[in-house]
Amino acid sequence: MNEWSPTSHEEYLPIEDHGLIGDGRGCALVGRDGAISFMCVPRFDAPPLFCSLLDRHGGGSFLLAPEGLRLSRQHYVEDTGVLVTELRTDTGVVEITDAFLLQPTARLEVEAPVGRGELVRHARVTHGSVDLAVAVQPRGQTHTERQDAGWRLTCPRQALKLHLTASRPLPGPRCTVPLSQGEDLWFRLRWSDRRDTDPGRSISPCFGDTVRAWRRWSAFVVKDVPRADLVRRSAITLKLLDYVENGAIVAAPTSSLPERIGGDRNWDYRYAWIRDAAYTVFALRRIGLPDEAGGFLHWALTAAWRDGRLRVLYDVDGRPPPPEVIDEELEGYRGSAPVRWGNAAVEQLQHDVYGELLDCAFQWAATGRPLSTGLWHRLSGLAEQARTAWRTPDHGIWEVRTHGRPFTYSAAMCQVALDRAARLATRLNLPGNATTWAAEARHLTGRIIHDAWDGHTHSFTEHLGARGGLDASLLALPLRRVLPADHPRMVATTQAITERLGAGDGLLFRYLPQDSPDGLQEPEGAFLLCSFWLVDNLAGQGRVDEASELFEKLCSYASPLGLYAEQIDPADRSFLGNFPQALSHVGLLSSAVVLARTQRGIRPELSTHAWFR
Repeated sequence: MNEWSPTSHEEYLPIEDHGLIGDGRGCALVGRDGAISFMCVPRFDAPPLFCSLLDRHGGGSFLLAPEGLRLSRQHYVEDTGVLVTELRTDTGVVEITDAFLLQPTARLEVEAPVGRGELVRHARVTHGSVDLAVAVQPRGQTHTERQDAGWRLTCPRQALKLHLTASRPLPGPRCTVPLSQGEDLWFRLRWSDRRDTDPGRSISPCFGDTVRAWRRWSAFVVKDVPRADLVRRSAITLKLLDYVENGAIVAAPTSSLPERIGGDRNWDYRYAWIRDAAYTVFALRRIGLPDEAGGFLHWALTAAWRDGRLRVLYDVDGRPPPPEVIDEELEGYRGSAPVRWGNAAVEQLQHDVYGELLDCAFQWAATGRPLSTGLWHRLSGLAEQARTAWRTPDHGIWEVRTHGRPFTYSAAMCQVALDRAARLATRLNLPGNATTWAAEARHLTGRIIHDAWDGHTHSFTEHLGARGGLDASLLALPLRRVLPADHPRMVATTQAITERLGAGDGLLFRYLPQDSPDGLQEPEGAFLLCSFWLVDNLAGQGRVDEASELFEKLCSYASPLGLYAEQIDPADRSFLGNFPQALSHVGLLSSAVVLARTQRGIRPELSTHAWFR
């Protein structure tokens, strides 16, 4: 059980003081103050119903909290996506249980229609008495109409008609209810068209069905890994970001949480990136979740051809997201404007997508799934494009908003495209230039070793052919099997990144904007995924004790609920960026598996001793 903590009375809770709930289509963040401060339904990338996280006064929220709140804490019902928030005043304690309900027969690993399109909030006084404040206010003008069993809320901005019911008659969506020990109050907020045939029924069976569905699924997650508790929570978090209709996994459920307080590094992450596919699939397969891995692979291989153009990211339907726009009405988290919807990176040139997609196909084939003639024709075409694409500047893995550069990571992923195409053609006897692809993959590896090397700094640099800044994405080269972690130049680069990009206590900046211009002026926080990449590299170099020590340090940065944002502020260890961030959790999963294998005496696949057989 997490410790009681004083509840901030500032206008904005810390990012880490929130939990995530959802049903595989939409989701919500629940704060330690009892407010749902961000919620998008019926799907992740829908206009937010509540977003007081981005504007405390104009964003809208769903508040259940006792008057005179002093202390609070949160925990998940074990191995589930059901969240409990305990709120303490001088007179009593109220427990709020929140969940997006799942169907009674839901099997999260095999079924798409798992959700009911319904949020339930259950308040129960466990000690003393409280005056419970209730406030349901969606963003924008809302028409409220009383019905026999509650209220109908029409929300034009979100194009939603909501049905709000409660377990006792209330004067309206905003009121105060006195409750004493043993008394409870529940709310249902429904956005689906499913009719509620028995609005007065107890919620206990509904919560029970949802808990059982989550536990059936989480039982598949491997347990013989370091910090198995955080591994399970990371897996559940990724499942909460998994769009059940087709297997897409959004990068994060939020938009515009800043990478620097008061800065403008604010992006919309409620979409699915092709780049994330290979990382996520690899991690999910290794922790015992092949169905989720297969679903994401299928989505990636399908979405990439939807409009005849290979893009960097897609909405959950596999289509380009809407154009990026700035929302002038919202002040931003703690005044960090602008708030953005949509993501302009969809139009960027990023060569790593060739390797990301072919690596996805390679993992797809490794599960025994066939590659159709049409799919292979398209994939082999990507390999042909990768032969020359790496010579052209692009915007890189970090999606810089400057002129393109010949990024080392992008060239490395073109090498991955050529290597995987050659292996697929050879192993599956598919048509294509397997010999040429393999030879050019080796040639490109050599170019990276020589052209990205800076003898003055004794490290690889961010781009080929000239001196450039240092980039933590270079730590991903062993993970993608471009170079082994214990290659002398990777060892030197790892050391250089640790020294020059270190933010203290195991944290890393992904690059330094003054050395690697990205089109934005402000600095940012330390990037958690890069630190997990460092764990994997240390293990691959045989520095197992250092890797384990760093892993434990990174585990200590998780929120009390076991969640991670994209970044951490090195000054005070507070969270920055969108939250929870899928790739931060993917990094934890991958590092846990690498360390588990190492502890069992199995050499990491990142080293020359087990080199991609």
